[in-house]
Amino acid sequence: MRIHKVAGVLAAGTVAGALLAGCGSKPAPVSPPPPRAASSAPASSQPPHNQADVVFLQNMILHQARAISMAQMARNQATSPQVKDLAARIEAEQSPQTQQMSALLTQWGVPAPVTTGGTGAIGGTGNTQMPGTVSGAAFDRMFLQTMTVDHQGAVDMSQTELAQGTNPVTRTLAQQIISTQQAQISEMQALLQVI
Repeated sequence: MRIHKVAGVLAAGTVAGALLAGCGSKPAPVSPPPPRAASSAPASSQPPHNQADVVFLQNMILHQARAISMAQMARNQATSPQVKDLAARIEAEQSPQTQQMSALLTQWGVPAPVTTGGTGAIGGTGNTQMPGTVSGAAFDRMFLQTMTVDHQGAVDMSQTELAQGTNPVTRTLAQQIISTQQAQISEMQALLQVI
């Protein structure tokens, strides 16, 4: 009788061990596939990004909103046709870029910063403003000087993105900003010599 009890306990222990071993290994592979399948579809349709990409887009949206605001002011207040033309081009180039940057952040599930139109204040490497009381050639010169500082700030931010960012779309955008705004810096410096 004692042999039957020991054999029964051993058999029960073996069955319990097999069940525990089976239970321990079964749930792990069953639960992960649904989350992986759900997260791999969006990841494969979007290029990867990192925190540097997010910071670049958020800061550049605010930066360009101020530049667009200044450009709109210059289109109305500048006296030089060259300054008015430059301001119109800046607005035409930066408005779609800002929309593209906001769309990228939305795709990544990151909130885009709210822009309020600004007062012409500049961030980046300087913190100056376009006063509304300046007019004529003095306004044109102040616009060119202020926008040069703004553009240099955008170039610096874009160079940081190229050094630290990983998203190919964002890096291409940063390179476009560098190329366009460096050319405009040269144009503004030339205009400052004749205005």
